[in-house]
Amino acid sequence: MPTDMPPTRTVPRPAEQTRAQQITERLRAAAGRNGALGALLLLGAAMALMSPVFLSTQNLLNIGVQAAVIAILALGQTFVIISAGIDLSVGSVAALTAIVTGLMVGSVGVPPLVAILFGLAAGLAAGLVSGILIAYGRLPAFIATLAMLSIARGLALVLSGGVPVAQPAAVAWFGSSLWGWLPVPVLVMVALGMLAAFILNRTYTGRAIYAIGGNEEAARLSGINVRRQQLIIYGLAGTFSAVAGLVLAGRLASGQPQAAFGYELDAIAAVVIGGASLAGGQGRAFGTLVGALVLAVIRNGLNLLNVSSFWQQVVIGAVIALAVLSDTLRKRRT
Repeated sequence: MPTDMPPTRTVPRPAEQTRAQQITERLRAAAGRNGALGALLLLGAAMALMSPVFLSTQNLLNIGVQAAVIAILALGQTFVIISAGIDLSVGSVAALTAIVTGLMVGSVGVPPLVAILFGLAAGLAAGLVSGILIAYGRLPAFIATLAMLSIARGLALVLSGGVPVAQPAAVAWFGSSLWGWLPVPVLVMVALGMLAAFILNRTYTGRAIYAIGGNEEAARLSGINVRRQQLIIYGLAGTFSAVAGLVLAGRLASGQPQAAFGYELDAIAAVVIGGASLAGGQGRAFGTLVGALVLAVIRNGLNLLNVSSFWQQVVIGAVIALAVLSDTLRKRRT
């Protein structure tokens, strides 16, 4: 005699649940790592729909050139932010580098390539001074680099007398194009992006940067010389800033003592948009490059749409706020 039986449900086995959870977590992690890239693609698609000029080869190359200086500064900033620090001096150091390079050729008379080395050394020295103040003087990174911002900008004004300084042809090359179409700033940006990724992923210093940012005391107890690594971190930031200064001077065809004013804020924004955490221990060079491109695409697209530069600042500020809010929410979920 047939009886009505309740329908049976298939209960997933623990192994199946674990596998499904692993897949979900991997997808969520991939989305978190590549959120900036997805935002960049969506922005590009939106701008392409609103302006037919956006996807032209010339405009895309212009976006790369516009992003280059901020991206290079942001790559140096990435080392600092991953280590749970901050560097407010990168824009001023970039300006100082261009002034030193131009004066070494024009006033001292050294060969251009030697002058470039002096400029890079000035950036490195500025970064090392900040690192010494932080590592050995125990100053907060915000205060130490704020002081260096003022010192570097002041030195740029004093050395130049407040007027632009002519640059040698070797520096002008940084702002030129190869074969008439391939911008050198974009090549420098990509090369330094690869170098930053190598340092972070393939060197002892890179592992130390993540460890210090995750927990400085635990990093110290595990045998990492935190002070020495902090010197290296801020030295790297200063050197990357120096390269950015050369690229900017090449684009401007002169060293401007007030150049790169406020660029440190855009650099920090690019790092955060790229997925780094201001609390430290998280970030990637690729994400930083994408973050710099996001800012460049927004500015370029708004220019093509004839949006006022005042409103552009409002939009950029909103994007930064959303990026930081996203980081905060992600940490709460974790």
